[in-house]
Amino acid sequence: MPDITVSFPDGSTKRVAEGSTVLDVAVAIGPRLAQAALAGEIDGAMVDLDTVVADGATVSIVTDRHPEALHLLRHSAAHVMAEAIKSLYPEANFGVGPAIEDGFYYDFRIDTQLGPDDLEAIEERMRQIVAEERPFVRGELTKLEAYDAFAGDPFKQELIAEIPDGDTISVYREGAFTDLCRGPHVPHTGRVGAFKLMKLAGAYWRGDNTRPMLQRIYGTAWFTDKDLAAHLERLEQAEKRDHRKLGRELDLFSLHEEAGAGLPIYHPKGARVLRIIQEWLRQELYRRGYDEVITPHVYKADVWKTSGHWDNYRENMYFFQVDEGDDKVADYGIKPMNCPGHIMVYNNDVRSYRDLPWRMFEFGTVYRHELSGVVHGLMRARGFTQDDAHIFCTPDQVTPEVMKMLDLVDYVNGVFGFEYTAEVSTKPAKSIGSDEMWEIATSGLKGALDQRGMTYEINEGDGAFYGPKIDIKLRDAIGRTWQTATIQVDFNNPERFDMTYRTPENTEERPFMLHRTILGSMERFLGILIEHYAGAFPVWLAPVQAVIIPIADRHLDHAKAVRERLEAAGGRVEVYADNEPMRIKIAKAQQQKVPYMLVVGDKEAESDAVAVRDRTEGDIGQMSVEEFAARLS
Repeated sequence: MPDITVSFPDGSTKRVAEGSTVLDVAVAIGPRLAQAALAGEIDGAMVDLDTVVADGATVSIVTDRHPEALHLLRHSAAHVMAEAIKSLYPEANFGVGPAIEDGFYYDFRIDTQLGPDDLEAIEERMRQIVAEERPFVRGELTKLEAYDAFAGDPFKQELIAEIPDGDTISVYREGAFTDLCRGPHVPHTGRVGAFKLMKLAGAYWRGDNTRPMLQRIYGTAWFTDKDLAAHLERLEQAEKRDHRKLGRELDLFSLHEEAGAGLPIYHPKGARVLRIIQEWLRQELYRRGYDEVITPHVYKADVWKTSGHWDNYRENMYFFQVDEGDDKVADYGIKPMNCPGHIMVYNNDVRSYRDLPWRMFEFGTVYRHELSGVVHGLMRARGFTQDDAHIFCTPDQVTPEVMKMLDLVDYVNGVFGFEYTAEVSTKPAKSIGSDEMWEIATSGLKGALDQRGMTYEINEGDGAFYGPKIDIKLRDAIGRTWQTATIQVDFNNPERFDMTYRTPENTEERPFMLHRTILGSMERFLGILIEHYAGAFPVWLAPVQAVIIPIADRHLDHAKAVRERLEAAGGRVEVYADNEPMRIKIAKAQQQKVPYMLVVGDKEAESDAVAVRDRTEGDIGQMSVEEFAARLS
């Protein structure tokens, strides 16, 4: 049999027999690699190990170290779970079962409403399937053959109907179970390592509340028991830190069904934290050369038609009609974004290159019609406030302006104690703007990151249709990542709103428009902070920085006088004046995660002092009121 040549990502080559599979290539490289192999990549596309390689192909072997390895494992785990369900409930019809962040799920319909005990039975059946090491075998069907193969499953039939006529349909079989799937998969069920089924939920078919309600099982899968145990520990920590739970316990905010989903209501403490953040950031932005604007919450629909939201984003907006007299009725829309108002400020006068760059910011509240199934506390709300800004600049100002934004990102995240990474998303298949503009913008974003010495990933083709972007992802105290800051270049709005500036040569040119948020949604950022700090805000951010605890009623006057002096010095202080034992008051302050407890008794009243207790260190001794005020500030 003649040989063929395959290449490897490092540029080396190897001769293998014609008809060799990816696994054969791994064996030719070495037995340890073959044993570790989960799948392969041929010319950049991930494939099964039994895929035949062609002459001249570039091949790499996917092991558990590959960035997509966990996704591959979890995709296969979803199939194992579906097989277990089918064996226990033969009448089951299946929807979709993708891998997701940290796990997988599958939607299905059966005659029985499942409970926690049923999850244990399904998990046990999965272990049996894994122990049998059943190979994942790929097959190809015509559309007609696929209809026949899935004749009893209306959900699969619907998916098949959407596949273009003439396309080959791939299926995967392990044991007696067959599923529609593009693949690839790990070689056999035995490679599905440590897994656990997590919870049951309901899910409308295809997310449409007019379609059937299916049952959904969520699971997680990892390569080792150690990794699974660490994940479960993180989940336990996350549950303790859940911002919705802590929001209630710390009296920060509430959510009310009668108010509507995704519309948080802030209590005095929560409002105070938000205002502290906003005022701190506002002063920092002034210092960095920004101008603040305030724009309306609603605009006539004409604005949204000009911006393109009417045609492309209407289902995510709230529109209503206003009687404008003379039997005229006009459509208005509540803003989902702040951009149009900032553009109108810009367009209110003739602009020159001397006016640029112009940095404009607003803490602007926006509203978006999120589906009820994705609304989640502060993390995904329908009404939220953005620390929004737009920078209008010339092409040669893009890189230095992005540099300034990245400097602000670094400063802000340093204050809150977050590590972060960056990702650049480039031109998608459908986009506006010339190749030259995209090159200038993308090079500007990359150049700014390079000059700051920041490492970043490239997310090819995932930019917005109107321009490339940088996304910043934070890592919190228990290792979770959150996308917050974003820096985007916009070619769309300057064109749609006919924005111009006069150049030194006295010609009219379009400005580059840079969108940026640093915190993103203030609601989401507050939720992240609550979970990051487990509700124990640092002193500068705590809604109540200290509580004063009088030992007896006769010490109340001194406690109130101390409060007044500390508040005059800028502190946020409360007096626990209820007739309760001191230990109860201290326990209450600890539960509210107040940074300092100031105990005052006869000695403190006589010496004009306070006995200071730190929420983590315990008693730290007596000090004068002035000394403690200095400590607070």
